[in-house]
Amino acid sequence: MRLVKDPSQFDVLLLENLYGDIVSDLAAGLIGGLGLAPGANYGIDCAVFEAIHGTAPDIAGKGIANPIAVILSSAMLCHYLGDVDAYFRIRKAVAAVTRRRKDVLTPDLGGSGSTNTLTDAIIGELQ
Repeated sequence: MRLVKDPSQFDVLLLENLYGDIVSDLAAGLIGGLGLAPGANYGIDCAVFEAIHGTAPDIAGKGIANPIAVILSSAMLCHYLGDVDAYFRIRKAVAAVTRRRKDVLTPDLGGSGSTNTLTDAIIGELQ
């Protein structure tokens, strides 16, 4: 309940796998859905970056999957590797497109765009 009412009070949540999955889904709902939630798993010597959502077999092959979670995960990878400039550029591009380009947003964000149109718009904003 505290996470839903005021998520800003938490800096870090450390959970076992099952509870982490449940809480990450809940938290993603607070920001607009699983398609917007990047993920990272940090170890001592390495890290793995991925979208937190699953494979979404119900929309597989339809070209409507939201690419933002993967793109933001890539930004986090850039930050981890020390390219902070790329991290901020990618995040700003995603924010600009989601604010100004409603025509390219995927259906989960209320748009009629596709995976490709949204990805292309973000790439265009980066350039």
